[in-house]
Amino acid sequence: MNTISTLNFEGFGELFPEITGLTQPFWDGLAQGEVRLQKCAACGTHQYPAESFCYACGAQAMSWVKVAGEGTVYSFIVVHQVYHKLFKAFMPYTVAIVQMDEGPRMLSAMLGLQKPIAIGDRVKPCIRVVDNERAFLTYVPVNQ
Repeated sequence: MNTISTLNFEGFGELFPEITGLTQPFWDGLAQGEVRLQKCAACGTHQYPAESFCYACGAQAMSWVKVAGEGTVYSFIVVHQVYHKLFKAFMPYTVAIVQMDEGPRMLSAMLGLQKPIAIGDRVKPCIRVVDNERAFLTYVPVNQ
């Protein structure tokens, strides 16, 4: 896993969604440097976002597992307008849909890219530390 804490993400916590009992394991995993997804005990499907049942088979036997989280760029856009002041230092930045090897698609910012990405590029998770208890998931090219 690639955790980068050299950049300043102070203040990004205000952008976090409400963390519920259902989503807490995902956020706890990131804070511990891990990507976690739900996995169905009945059919083995990984899923995101979290739910109380399996999207694939409807079973209610869901558990949280650590995953590698790598994948490929399914789609992306490059943002050139400052929509929130916290992203100004990263302009322009990329927002990508990552097709994770484990199955789910993940929407993610890609901050500080050294060169443009393309659909099909391999990417890996990059957990960005906000503070001692919070972190968020971004992606970077595998070769970066």
